[in-house]
Amino acid sequence: MRVPFLDLASQQAEIADEVLPVWRRQLESASFIGGPEVDAFEREFAEYMGVEHVVGVSNGTDALELAYRAVGVQPGDEIIMPANTFIATAEAASRLGAVPVFVDVDGEHLLIDPDAIEAAITERTRVIAPVHLFGQTAPLDRIAPIAERHGLVVVEDAAQSQGATGQSGRAGSIGRVAATSFYPGKNLGAAGDAGAIMTNDSEIAHVVRNLGGHGSSVKYVHDRVGMNARLDAVQATVLRAKLRRLDAWNEARRAAANRYAMLLAAVQGVRLPTERHGNADVWHLYVIRVEERDRLAADLTAAGIGVGIHYPTPIHLTEAYTALGYRRGQFPVAEAAADRILSLPMFPHLTEAQQQRVVRALQQAMQRALPVTS
Repeated sequence: MRVPFLDLASQQAEIADEVLPVWRRQLESASFIGGPEVDAFEREFAEYMGVEHVVGVSNGTDALELAYRAVGVQPGDEIIMPANTFIATAEAASRLGAVPVFVDVDGEHLLIDPDAIEAAITERTRVIAPVHLFGQTAPLDRIAPIAERHGLVVVEDAAQSQGATGQSGRAGSIGRVAATSFYPGKNLGAAGDAGAIMTNDSEIAHVVRNLGGHGSSVKYVHDRVGMNARLDAVQATVLRAKLRRLDAWNEARRAAANRYAMLLAAVQGVRLPTERHGNADVWHLYVIRVEERDRLAADLTAAGIGVGIHYPTPIHLTEAYTALGYRRGQFPVAEAAADRILSLPMFPHLTEAQQQRVVRALQQAMQRALPVTS
């Protein structure tokens, strides 16, 4: 039995009967930009998230850039973020001429370490950008007071956490503004690129919508230099259908995470992920930590098991950010994790038989690594 890392075909098959008739009507009417499907998705997702405003945009990276711009980030301003995240968190800042300031993560959940944030604040700091990584909720109960004390804005990177909650509330509804991605592999994924920002601030929502439409709210009247970052109607149709299933799919992910925990409990040498106290995670990824990660990943791949590595290089050590002058050893937790993290198959339609196959293959691969004793 081969086990894919991600099974998007099963999701698409589940929603096809709802989506295809709407797509046909869109093709016949040539209604692709904006329109009732986009409006309806924004309303429905806002209600789901418990926020006043959702603005659909073209992708998660644009969502982050628009969020940073909407809270007033200027060239030279600093944005504090974890070293352990996808590069988009930093890339969106760099596209504005802002400076990503990386900090280490905690050793248990690999989320931004609040104790490291305060030490990184300077007179140029404008934003703290916690990342809700792997389907968790970052510790905003500790981060929000830091931001308030220093007069900073919290911009949540909620690309991996649709439906997750923490002590402070639902991920993506807690900071001044949040950005999310609907890349197909996300818990709530489109059939291509898409994203959104979430906020309770009507002015931020207006600015984001204006910026994402070429700086224009009235055709050919441009208030500011913007960009082309609109959510298209085809993607909104898919997102509406999947949103109706999101809670059920997240529950299926939680059940799969619990099964992995039971199946892997007796496997020596595997460090399992844990849920932060007060969190209800949605398990976008199931990330274990092992020694000899690269060899194990190769063995599992050869055995027909799809695996991933999120992420093999902390951002401060990527070539793209060498000019910032960070060195290996500055963020030891993120660096150590990057050598050991291994993402196992995780998706709503993952079966118990598939998980048993994954764990058997992992056990066999780990046994081959054990030294031979006489």
